[in-house]
Amino acid sequence: MDKLCSMREAAASVQDGALIALGGNTLNRAPMEAVLELIRLRKQHLRLIKTAGGLDVDLLALGGCLDSVDAGFISLETEYGLAQHYRRAVQAGQVIANEHACYTVISALRAGAYGIPFMPVRGLQISDLRKVNDYFADVADPFGGEKLAAVKALRPDVAVIHVQKADACGNALIEGPKYDDVLMTRAAKRVIVTAEAIVDDGWFSRNEVKADVPHFMVSHVVRARMGAFPGSCFGAYEPDEQMIRRYTGLENAVQLRELIGEVEKV
Repeated sequence: MDKLCSMREAAASVQDGALIALGGNTLNRAPMEAVLELIRLRKQHLRLIKTAGGLDVDLLALGGCLDSVDAGFISLETEYGLAQHYRRAVQAGQVIANEHACYTVISALRAGAYGIPFMPVRGLQISDLRKVNDYFADVADPFGGEKLAAVKALRPDVAVIHVQKADACGNALIEGPKYDDVLMTRAAKRVIVTAEAIVDDGWFSRNEVKADVPHFMVSHVVRARMGAFPGSCFGAYEPDEQMIRRYTGLENAVQLRELIGEVEKV
């Protein structure tokens, strides 16, 4: 089944209030073109899951799209400093930050992928995270009685990932670091794939390297050359320092939408 569509169609399928997981890691292979389209469409009340977020989370906060974020880390890496738009939105009470350790986001997604309500984790016994996030609780090992912490499952309504190659049916290949993208696709109810290149229908059957995401999990496929811009995409391009600094210097959503219009022309 051909699932190839426009970015507008794919982003429009994300409902206001959806629980959405974004692939990539900080400034690397995040689905930035999809993020910008969500902002263009003025999506609201999104509840975001991201193990280690960066410019994607920051811009969604500036665009007024977010209600909450479950994440272990949000930053623009050492080179560009803190994600200030996200930080201000949290401080102003506009966005709820459900703070995790990165591994508890991963554990929560694993629980979602396995279809169970929570995942036991070692650690967090004396962590202050438990004071600020209701996703954590105590459980007892039913076999040995050991007290463990547990994290509530996260099952996204949709996962949005950017990949290097995909076919029109939805089979997708991630080259280089995969981060948590594959896990997100297993936990999510459906998946949107944006791809640097669309390969022919027989490409995966002819090659030894197989798809990281199978077609039956995917609802939409979008051809998105430079789809992680201004971040990096392994094997294709590095972060664009000038554009990242322009984004970090924005003051409001109006300026953001003006700059998005410029990005469309890149």
